[in-house]
Amino acid sequence: MQDESGSLKLNKEQQPESFSSYPNNLVEKVFNSTTEGIMITDEKMRITLVNAAFEKVTGYVLNEVRGETPRILKSGRQEKTFYATMWNELKLKGTWQGEIWNKRKNGELYPEYLTIYSIQNEQGETTNYFGVFSDISIKKVVEKEMETLTFSDRLTSLPNRSSFNELFSQIISESGSQAKHAILFIDLDRFKQVNASLGNEVGDIILVEFAKRIKQIINKDDIFARYGGDEFLLAIQDIKNQKEAAQYASEIIKSLSKPFYLDDMEIYITSSIGIGLYPQDSEDVDKLLHKADKAMYFAKQNGRNQYAFYFEELKRDSKRQLFLEAELRKGIQAKDFNIYYQPKISLDTNEIVGVEALVRWQNDQIGVVSPGEFIPLAEDTGLIIPLSELIVEKVCLDILEWRTLGLNNLNVSINIASLHFQQDNFIERINEILMQYNCSPQQLELELTERTIMKDSEIIITKLIKLKNMGFKISIDDFGTGYSSLSYLNRFPLNYLKIDRSFIQHITSLKDKQAIVESIILMSHRLQLKVIAEGVESKEQVKILKEMNCDIIQGYYYSKPVPSKGLMDFLELWEILKQEGKQ
Repeated sequence: MQDESGSLKLNKEQQPESFSSYPNNLVEKVFNSTTEGIMITDEKMRITLVNAAFEKVTGYVLNEVRGETPRILKSGRQEKTFYATMWNELKLKGTWQGEIWNKRKNGELYPEYLTIYSIQNEQGETTNYFGVFSDISIKKVVEKEMETLTFSDRLTSLPNRSSFNELFSQIISESGSQAKHAILFIDLDRFKQVNASLGNEVGDIILVEFAKRIKQIINKDDIFARYGGDEFLLAIQDIKNQKEAAQYASEIIKSLSKPFYLDDMEIYITSSIGIGLYPQDSEDVDKLLHKADKAMYFAKQNGRNQYAFYFEELKRDSKRQLFLEAELRKGIQAKDFNIYYQPKISLDTNEIVGVEALVRWQNDQIGVVSPGEFIPLAEDTGLIIPLSELIVEKVCLDILEWRTLGLNNLNVSINIASLHFQQDNFIERINEILMQYNCSPQQLELELTERTIMKDSEIIITKLIKLKNMGFKISIDDFGTGYSSLSYLNRFPLNYLKIDRSFIQHITSLKDKQAIVESIILMSHRLQLKVIAEGVESKEQVKILKEMNCDIIQGYYYSKPVPSKGLMDFLELWEILKQEGKQ
């Protein structure tokens, strides 16, 4: 029976009678078969009896703890005040229950849920104590895992979106009236192409490594979280001015200038970052996130690999995007695009050996639209496929016109978007267009970015071989900005390698850029590839490239991209200057 205080009070006369109706060993069996640990002490807290569950959980057998006090299990994790409160409650109520950390015989600490009772005789004197406990280690692990799943990103172990909102809301609530904070919305550029080309497993590795790099930049009070997919959030507390937020963004962009190394591949990733300021842009977390997101898209649409602050004009920018998409669809249906051509010059013969086809768009309502704006939009919406096919069609029409002018063998290179190339019917569709206009594949060069082809799959290699056998020339575009190594290229049936303009721009001033370009040229020649340098703008650049034995150059030094008629004029002028010895 229990008295009013909660203590167990046993009547000595009733106790034997209470158990006499049971077999002698039944109580012992029940005592030792329960999964909860039981410990009984005398009035001085000396252990007198424990059950089998106690021995299993703690590692101690009865003979090792008999006569000892429960202090033998003390973990050291609870303060003295914890035990003072426990014993005070036990004396007042006759019982105590709660979570406590104890220590097993092997020294391992573990959590348990413990209930302690005091046992009193008829005179109200405490004669014994007994405790019943359950090992809740597994429960704690599950709770921790659930908390982790709820508030953390499983891949990167960063806080997730909901956790970020909660943490940043707490920062705002504790901020003074003069406090300034910033949110950086970070998106990895063209990351979908990495997953599409190399697989999600490689993409996951890059995300984890990216998270590690950013952790090395930020302070311990900053909140760095994964928003989802390839998007991340960074909250910077107590900034002095927006320049400080810009410095963080610059550091993040700089951290991505170094490649990610996976086996024999070098993978380059850039990021677009939008910045929202508290309380300048908004005092509400969700609204501030939305504005940082808008700023990020503005940075992405204006060239990527940069950051942008939110400003009110971006509201109109979002409307422009919707309008542009609608006009882009109409423009493709109406074939309302023009093709411009930029000549390629052989450094060995000084002959024009080909041209690159570049698409241009002038909309009736908004005027000239930059390719840097409408090409990414076409890629994001999937319109790049019909747009690419339209470009091929327009190039074929120009080739037919050139034939009437006696120009029959000018090679034309066409940029092929990754999404377009990945289509199962890519070869069939290109072949249908060429057959429709009676154009030969031998006059066309397909420019593919290294990101498009670097997934070493049988499908891609087979597709490239088939195109090569049909007569197409294949070149790898923007080399040096992706994630390939030169030794990897011998797996593909390539004709040309095109060095990205970012390397060419600095070869006259930076020795390391010169060394890189020279190494690319040497290795490419060993692989029987001809090298094209794009973005050549000065005589000095031409001179250096010639000394490096570069094969072909292309850039404003010779000509900007011009329409078909302008190209014919350029070719005619080139021949005149050659005859006069001025070329």
